[in-house]
Amino acid sequence: EMLRRVLCTVLFVGALPSLADVSQGHISVVLLGATGDLAKKYLWQGLFQLYMDQVSSGHSFTFHGAALTAEEPGQRLMFDVLKKLACPPDESPNRCAVLKDQFLKLSQYHQLKTAENYTALNREIETLLRQEGLKEAGRIFYFSVPPFAYTEIARHINSSCRPPPGAWLRVVLEKPFGHDLESAQQLAAELTGFFREEEMYRVDHYLGKQAVAHILPFRDQNREFLDPIWNQHHVERVEIVLKETVDAKGRTSFYEQYGVIRDVLQNHLTEALMFLTMELPANISRADEVLQCKLRAFQSLRGLQKNSAVLGQYQAYASQVQEELQKARDYISTTPTFAGVLIHSDSLRWEGVPFLLTSGKALDERVGYVRVLFKNRAYCTQSETLRDAGHSQCKAKQIIFYIGHGVLNTPAVLVSRNLFRPVMPEGSWREAVGQPDLHIFGQPLSDYYVYMPVKERDAYSVLISSIYHGRKDFFITTENLLASWGFWTPLLDSTSHQPLRLYPGGVENQHLLDFEMVSGEVAFTLAEQVELLNPNRLMPSDYRTIQSKFRHSPLVSAWSEDLISQLASDIEKTAIRTVARSGRFHLALSGGSSPVVLFQRLARHHYAFPWRHTHIWMVDERCVPLTDTESNFFSLHNHLLQSVRVPYFNVHPMPVHLNQRLCVEEDRGTELYTKEIVALVANTSFDLVLLGVGTDGHTASLFPHSENGLEGAQAVVLTESPIKPHQRMSLSLPLINRAGQVFVLVLGKGKHDITTLLSRVGHEPRKWPVSGVSPSSGQLVWYVDYEALLG
Repeated sequence: EMLRRVLCTVLFVGALPSLADVSQGHISVVLLGATGDLAKKYLWQGLFQLYMDQVSSGHSFTFHGAALTAEEPGQRLMFDVLKKLACPPDESPNRCAVLKDQFLKLSQYHQLKTAENYTALNREIETLLRQEGLKEAGRIFYFSVPPFAYTEIARHINSSCRPPPGAWLRVVLEKPFGHDLESAQQLAAELTGFFREEEMYRVDHYLGKQAVAHILPFRDQNREFLDPIWNQHHVERVEIVLKETVDAKGRTSFYEQYGVIRDVLQNHLTEALMFLTMELPANISRADEVLQCKLRAFQSLRGLQKNSAVLGQYQAYASQVQEELQKARDYISTTPTFAGVLIHSDSLRWEGVPFLLTSGKALDERVGYVRVLFKNRAYCTQSETLRDAGHSQCKAKQIIFYIGHGVLNTPAVLVSRNLFRPVMPEGSWREAVGQPDLHIFGQPLSDYYVYMPVKERDAYSVLISSIYHGRKDFFITTENLLASWGFWTPLLDSTSHQPLRLYPGGVENQHLLDFEMVSGEVAFTLAEQVELLNPNRLMPSDYRTIQSKFRHSPLVSAWSEDLISQLASDIEKTAIRTVARSGRFHLALSGGSSPVVLFQRLARHHYAFPWRHTHIWMVDERCVPLTDTESNFFSLHNHLLQSVRVPYFNVHPMPVHLNQRLCVEEDRGTELYTKEIVALVANTSFDLVLLGVGTDGHTASLFPHSENGLEGAQAVVLTESPIKPHQRMSLSLPLINRAGQVFVLVLGKGKHDITTLLSRVGHEPRKWPVSGVSPSSGQLVWYVDYEALLG
């Protein structure tokens, strides 16, 4: 009777033509976490907007708020929220009052705590439908609850609250979707045990922001103008920014677990990045095509390193954590509240273009935008005051998707007048005029074509409408989610204990958080010393580089960053001297993880290196194809060779893959490499060999008790590693010891035990192969960082 009375009342005010037209069926919306903050601020208002928009659609609705709270107090809390719901300004007061009254009557509260509670809810929905003679169209379950509760709720819905065959189920999930790649994979696996992929709608509310949602349509509708300029040849850089003035007070229990990268960059800003960098599908309305293009864009992103980010924390955060989480007074948080990250794509379209993602709390303004800044090659003879914004090629050229707040205080799309007049959908966007006193990025608003939404809509209202219509364009699929976590997790791991720059907050930040791009990395612009989170921790500036002896050979030791810088400089100096003397430089490089940062340093900072006269050799190689990510050559190529100009014929990968098979003795790969060395390297003496050390004392791919390579006449040998991939090819110890110089690089606390052991043992290569490194007529130098040396 309740539903019939409500429908009849709506019919009376002219919302429905007749009761018989309620033919598309009934939809039950269940909001879990109905009394929580998100529900209070956005979700109930979004559901009310859905009801207002769809009351004449042919569907009937009931709204079920649910939480763990007992029925009576829960109902009171929920209805306190519902009474504050508002209609849009363009809605007539009479219709608004009636619809709000009906919405409240169609809404009821349930305690959902046990399996029996879910069974009772299902029974209530079925009874209502049967009494009213309505067909069930589907059910929406909106999870506005912490992720740890997802699995149990999913189990209850799947076992006792699914709609009958013929009706659909849509389950809406709020972030965070995991904490890193591993936890996201685990959560995804658990949920797919209960729901099909097409039933799950993972919400990133930024995808409902009108400016963000219009990036793909804008690119699609303006292909004619953008195709020639949407690439590395014309785009100077891209900025994706979300600044907040509020801090984390009241939310530190959440924030201490996640921080700004997980909270904002890994999801909101990354999705905007994908919309900008992905290739456009033939049909942007097809969610599956959009997804495939996004996944290919993810694959093109260059991996993030520690120096890809600058991190900060506002000064009051530590005391807020101590107070709210009852931490000790000496508790130190390493959670960043500010991050600036430099991202590069190695796609043909975007190679070399910097993408800057920035977000933080307690900043000077609240604003969000996506800014594409184009290169300007023009020189204008006319004085600046006489230039016409619409025609002058010397004015900045940019496209800005203005997400909201800031000086405009509304979503907007801005295109520089000296670029093109964009095509915009007339029904949803209007051209704005006036406000000549406003400036955006140093230019008056009159320098832009400015478009604003005809009707501004809350992001959650947009997304809830999409859920109702079954549109998955603006939701995060499992593949999309895992691709994003796969990209961000290495940075999160490498910066988890990185010292943070403290900032006072608000306008007092001044230039403290300004940062700049230098050789593919980012660093704070202000170089002067700043207060660090842990004043007791020794930092690089506290030590001078130690230069002494290790195993009777020269030792260079410093913090890892300074050590790599010193090593790269020493290699460059050796190369320059050798080329000046003999015309060429033969450099043999090891694989493994330690040299990666060295390769990057050489690629980005050493422009005087004589690459044109350098031959690159491999010290060792895993028996995998050279295109395999496990390959040492693959790592060398990715981190060094593709960034420097070494002649093609000067690069000498080990021939591990011959006759479509790997490291088979009959293929004589070791003999081939030996012949190549004999033919090109004078006296088979490399000018410089770079080695590393394993925790078991191995070097190159020469392992303890190895049958090959520790002695004898062979120059190149096949060996067996105790870890996969087992088969290896390696230079032998006698060949290494013929080199003019041998540098051994040892990094990290994990190498402390073997470093200590090596400082005490003698020449025992059968037990510890690296102890046999002793150039017969050359020099051995050890480069050991403080963590490996001192623990």
